[in-house]
Amino acid sequence: QVQLVESGGGLVQPGGSLRLSCAASGSISSINAMGWYRQGQRKERELVATITSGGSTNYGDSVKGRATISRDNAKNTVYLQMNSLKPEDTAVYYCNADLYRRAVTLTRGVYWGQGTQVTVSS
Repeated sequence: QVQLVESGGGLVQPGGSLRLSCAASGSISSINAMGWYRQGQRKERELVATITSGGSTNYGDSVKGRATISRDNAKNTVYLQMNSLKPEDTAVYYCNADLYRRAVTLTRGVYWGQGTQVTVSS
């Protein structure tokens, strides 16, 4: 089994910062890309940022210049640093991982965390 567990969400004032973490655990052989997505109320899930195993990054337009994604491959953990937060950043933030799971054979799949709420409000 594979689990992704996010942490670091909460209530933040506009203009503030936060750092989200997501740790993957379980029968993992290797992890390709990891990423963060978010879903606001009555909105579709959207890309926040992704990062490959080699460190190449990609950001959604709404967070470019305000977000930094990073990862610690030794810890199977991905981070998201968000600065200059706005009320429209309020959403449930989900991490995901494209990985190979150890089973009878190596099995590739995309796994999601349960999400962490980020609320930006004064």
